[in-house]
Amino acid sequence: MKLPRKLHIKSYGCQMNVYDAQRMVDTLAGEGFVETAGVDDADLVILNTCHIREKASEKVYSELGRLRVAKDEAARQGRRMNIAVAGCVAQAEGNEIIHRAPVVDVVVGPQSYHHLPELLARAEANGHALETEFPIEDKFAFLPPPKPAAIRARGISSFVTIQEGCDKFCTFCVVPYTRGAEVSRPVAKIIDDVKRLAEHGVREITLIGQNVNAYHGEGPDGRAWPLGTLLHHLAALPGIVRLRYSTSHPRDIDETLIEAHRDIPAVMPFVHLPVQSGSDRVLAAMNRKHTARDYRRAIDRFRAVRQDIAFSSDFIVGFPGETEEDFRATLDLVTQIGYAGAYSFKYSPRPG
Repeated sequence: MKLPRKLHIKSYGCQMNVYDAQRMVDTLAGEGFVETAGVDDADLVILNTCHIREKASEKVYSELGRLRVAKDEAARQGRRMNIAVAGCVAQAEGNEIIHRAPVVDVVVGPQSYHHLPELLARAEANGHALETEFPIEDKFAFLPPPKPAAIRARGISSFVTIQEGCDKFCTFCVVPYTRGAEVSRPVAKIIDDVKRLAEHGVREITLIGQNVNAYHGEGPDGRAWPLGTLLHHLAALPGIVRLRYSTSHPRDIDETLIEAHRDIPAVMPFVHLPVQSGSDRVLAAMNRKHTARDYRRAIDRFRAVRQDIAFSSDFIVGFPGETEEDFRATLDLVTQIGYAGAYSFKYSPRPG
């Protein structure tokens, strides 16, 4: 009897990467892999990477240095350990990863991880395999559904990707170049995913996307459905008790989303709505295409229908050219909104 191969996967960065990691596990389960918590006994180690900040990117190379030692030890034991770098660093740096860290066998971008079995076979034959193109086909059409046991093991909450990519081109952000243009999944596919999860015990769904409230997937009626309409239909599915979504953009809030918060008990009274800065001058330099006043109005629209609604946000401190006055404007905004939480970062220079 052939023993299963062991897979260890480590994710950095956003919720999308956590979801992608789970789907890689589902894909490789069909190839005889089972997850292991440690690196030492793994036959395949995948680093699922983030490229937003320099520190997150450099952590990958530090980890690869440690993995080289583990790979050498596996070889001494007569085992082959494969190492793959996936995600946004893979997409952005491609061949440079193999140049800097020859220990890596496979480099695969976030739109191509459904090709992992084929890439591993290529690496076995050729030493290395790389795929960082944006494939024409939709990866979700090729990903196997998670097995019931895997769904149950992950608990009562689950992520479901409904939208990927970004067309906003904020000047500080690499996402349009690593995740590609905005693409929304068809409504029917999302409903199928959520039904399958609910049938196996999931009760809380978090819909995720780089700009999740820009969702415009094709509905059963042939029209593009906004996020609010999708939420109404998902809330009606048996077993679904709570619905969340992340991450939103202030420019993509429409009336159907506001109404969903007003009318659907399953939609949790919480919105993650990044603003980055409270200064109009800095927001313009960031190419955010909204002002601080626009942002406050968006908050007011939600609060008008749900007074108990909570907000979190993202902030960049030290954006090029930011003054003390600009920074005080951000602090004023924080005080006025009264956030439940925030992700705050110093500006990180990135290539391009």
